[in-house]
Amino acid sequence: MSKDKDKLRPATRLVEAGRRPEWTGAVVNPPVWRASTHLYASEADRKAALKNNRDGQFYYGRRGAPTQWALAEALTEIEPGAHGTVLYPSGVAAISGALMAVLRPGDELLVCDNAYEPSRAMAMGLLKRWGVSARFFDPLDLDAYAAMFTDKTRAVWLESPGSLTMEVCDVPAQAAIAREKGAVSLLDNTWATALGFPALKHGCDISVMSLSKHVGGHSDLMMGSASAGERYYRALRRTAQQIGHVVSPDDAALALRGLRTMGLRLERSTANARTVAEWLSGRSEVAQVLCPLLPGDPGHALWSRDFSGGCGLFSFILASDNPDAQAQLVNNLELFGIGYSWGGFESLALPFDAKSIREKMPWPPHKAETGGGHGIRLSIGLEDPEDLIADLERGLAATGNA
Repeated sequence: MSKDKDKLRPATRLVEAGRRPEWTGAVVNPPVWRASTHLYASEADRKAALKNNRDGQFYYGRRGAPTQWALAEALTEIEPGAHGTVLYPSGVAAISGALMAVLRPGDELLVCDNAYEPSRAMAMGLLKRWGVSARFFDPLDLDAYAAMFTDKTRAVWLESPGSLTMEVCDVPAQAAIAREKGAVSLLDNTWATALGFPALKHGCDISVMSLSKHVGGHSDLMMGSASAGERYYRALRRTAQQIGHVVSPDDAALALRGLRTMGLRLERSTANARTVAEWLSGRSEVAQVLCPLLPGDPGHALWSRDFSGGCGLFSFILASDNPDAQAQLVNNLELFGIGYSWGGFESLALPFDAKSIREKMPWPPHKAETGGGHGIRLSIGLEDPEDLIADLERGLAATGNA
């Protein structure tokens, strides 16, 4: 990257980051280095490598090689304030790895009540068995959140927007409160990525992403990442190495390829999502659209204040009380696949009901206006939005609630 890399704009960083000449050679992209064993020219070189635990230093395959190093460096370069990035074999592995890096038995973790379900399961499962207690908080109530901290609270897990129900939270204020209380703030930043919400710049200590989503962009790889300043990066790296987390160089190459076009794909999917969400807002079959991109959304003001971009993921609630309405809708869609994940080039629809994963926040919101709270999450891809609208119109007609 240019010597004046700090002056480069995000789109340029996406192209340039991680492309060191010593990693790419005479080609544009770093080759795929498949290797478990790294060889040394001499015993002196092997001993010297023992003392230098950093990306760029050959040691053993578990510490990566140029393909993985290039991806980690590129992700660091697009996250303002990051000292380094650790790669993990999945997004959930990144969640567990980041939490285990900052928590110890006897500590307490505060978790936002709109968190991704595997994050909740991590808090109440693995971490609980490990001796860490977890409590959930309403991320929209700053006063109640601040009052929850105790002398055992060591970390807070944040997510904004919530990946199912799309609440936008005041992350800068939440992170500032955590820091004041002596706790580490970790943010699942998969929805916006560092392009739309530079998490460390907004006060978070660790930014976690599922690279399976927007970075990969083609629904063909599993990977996660955690980026942080020097103090927490070292803790992340040490813990990942102790656990044995490593990513495939082939998948790292795919993620690097996806990263180069991520900005363009996010712009297109965001524009498509806004078009589809606006159309859904006018449908009688829809009780409520949950999309912070729309001016009428409760989270729009915070989104406009803190975010410079969005993505194609949003949700809506059916007006029908019929528990079969969700299945009737998605079963009649032709362009939307039914599946987990998001951020790929193709559109997906996923029925959900948030009641089972809420402790502090009511569901559905404004119950009198939202039927039974039967939700559909849409991941809007790169198709023409008019074709997606026509597909959704067919699906909504099948619910019998026009």
